Amino acid sequence: MIIRALDLVASLMALILFLPFLVTVMIILKLTGEGEVIYRQRRIGLGGKEFFVLKFATMLKESPRLAGGAITVSDDPRVLPVGKFLRKTKINELPQLFNIIIGDMSIVGPRPLMKKQYGFYSENARSKISSVRPGLTGIGSVFFRDEERYFAASSDSDEIYRTLISPIKERLEIWYIDNRNVTLYLRLVWATIAAVLWNENRVLEIVDENTKEFISELHTRSGQ
Repeated sequence: MIIRALDLVASLMALILFLPFLVTVMIILKLTGEGEVIYRQRRIGLGGKEFFVLKFATMLKESPRLAGGAITVSDDPRVLPVGKFLRKTKINELPQLFNIIIGDMSIVGPRPLMKKQYGFYSENARSKISSVRPGLTGIGSVFFRDEERYFAASSDSDEIYRTLISPIKERLEIWYIDNRNVTLYLRLVWATIAAVLWNENRVLEIVDENTKEFISELHTRSGQ
């Protein structure tokens, strides 16, 4: 109940604060690229039910049917010029404030996935992850803030997602759910701000010792 109240208050305040900026982005998108402003995509949410996540349009309209499919890779040619900036700064995610207000999402939680990628999680993980609202940000989102670069070395994006990214995300998201409270919620909001504004990864400041060791090893492997 407290987290839901925080979601509503923070989202409404953010919308009021950023409204002029959001309108400016909408005008720029309308006048550039293909003229699309908002992109709606089916994701899996609370209770395993599908909902439409909202984003600023950053890619060609036909992107899901072009090479690469639903997964965006580093330097993806389907990304529009303005879209590169919006994706890098995560501004493209801001329309999800409306998802939060109507109750589809929380500010912090497991990142909502498309049905195919959601299916890469184990049955136990799917059950646990779908027990809470998905988040605009979260521990998995912060760790994989530059997820696209993991696909650079392989032409099989689905295989990379299934064998490398999903097992890590699964463990991180479950850790969040098991330890979920207001303090952790606020610490992940701060970690997200640090990652976006200063490119600093604060995940290790948040987790327990066992998970810290696990994440440190991942950082070493990935060169982060």
